[in-house]
Amino acid sequence: MSGYKGYIDTKFKPNKKYLIAEYTFEPSKGISFEKAANHIAGESSIGTWVNVGTLNAKIKKTLRPYIFYVNEKRKTIKVAYHQDLFEEGNMPQILSSIGGNIFGMNSIKTLRLEDISFPEKLLKSFKGPSFGIQGIRKLLGVKKRPLVGTIVKPKVGLNEKEHAKVAYNSWAGGCDVVKDDENLSSMTFNKFKKRIALTLKMRDKAEKETGEKKIYMPNITAETFEMIKRAKYVKSLGGKYIMVDIITMGWAALQTIRDQNFKMVMHAHRAGHAALTRGNQGYSMLTVAKVARLIGVDQLHIGTAHVGKMEGSTLEIQDIERVIEDKSIKENSNRHVLQQDWLNIKPVFAVASGGLHPGSVSRLIERMGTDIIIQAGGGIHWNPRGSKYGAMGMRQAVNAVMLGISLKEYAKTHRELKEALDKFGEYKG
Repeated sequence: MSGYKGYIDTKFKPNKKYLIAEYTFEPSKGISFEKAANHIAGESSIGTWVNVGTLNAKIKKTLRPYIFYVNEKRKTIKVAYHQDLFEEGNMPQILSSIGGNIFGMNSIKTLRLEDISFPEKLLKSFKGPSFGIQGIRKLLGVKKRPLVGTIVKPKVGLNEKEHAKVAYNSWAGGCDVVKDDENLSSMTFNKFKKRIALTLKMRDKAEKETGEKKIYMPNITAETFEMIKRAKYVKSLGGKYIMVDIITMGWAALQTIRDQNFKMVMHAHRAGHAALTRGNQGYSMLTVAKVARLIGVDQLHIGTAHVGKMEGSTLEIQDIERVIEDKSIKENSNRHVLQQDWLNIKPVFAVASGGLHPGSVSRLIERMGTDIIIQAGGGIHWNPRGSKYGAMGMRQAVNAVMLGISLKEYAKTHRELKEALDKFGEYKG
């Protein structure tokens, strides 16, 4: 073993002290698959481009990576890295190793980090979600049905009072959750503190009138210290949720916010994820989701199982949902899913969003189950009679599915659902 050579050992059996990473890649022109694989394993751990005298026998023996699975036909390798290569509780360092320099190597044409299996030692060094699915259900008093949520629309442009009014109408119509959009923070026309105060006041009004618990998720995304200030402000006014844009804020900032232990549910928006996850270059969304769960988000946007406007096949979305919800994940090499035992890390509530409307609900629940938050923006605010009636249509669609009644049949006695079906139709794909 020297430089970038000698890391392939398909007889090696990783034990519980190894982190496993699965990659798919295409070598650059003139580079063999084996050579490119060695480059990936070496550069992500102890190797460099030339032999160095400082790489002693002890390092070679204890910290070398093992490429223990090679499938050139599927362009896939699995690499085992000893846990001592990584700092506990330091996600930026972990990803700088297995998902860092290797993406810039000239021996690689395309590279995708498909999944990571974390060993127990590293798993225990992260907090995971504060609430998880059951904690959120307990907070709302909703035991089984999907939660109904919306995003205040338009994305930006409303002032604080207008924003609060849209939120109130949505709650009054049956939404459990109202959230800010990903690019709404503190604008000249809509200041953060005033918006939070007015919207939480409307939340209280909606709770009193409906007899249901209601949730507002303010977007606190900003510079890290400012996020901490904003989270504390939300909590001081009785807020129980915060929302963050996990990709644009970065993993270190996400860890910082989670480690503050605000005792508020943390909703994770994935704005910008496709810059990493689309196509055959970057990280898979499954990898992003697994890292987010380990650090400790409580809710995460994962897509709509090919029902809405966002990219993602049904199988891919179902895999991601299992990875963030289940306690133990079985390996599925055909779909680039590695084994993972989550130990005491709580499950994350999957958020389905992007182009949804009442006519989508039946197929969405069929594909994603009931442990989801159905997040609809335009699919609620479209109604000419107002957001309240759009929300009623969405809640009626969920009720119909939970009662085992077809949307078409239920719409005969529920005007708002009929209006939505007349507008959008029922998704049959």
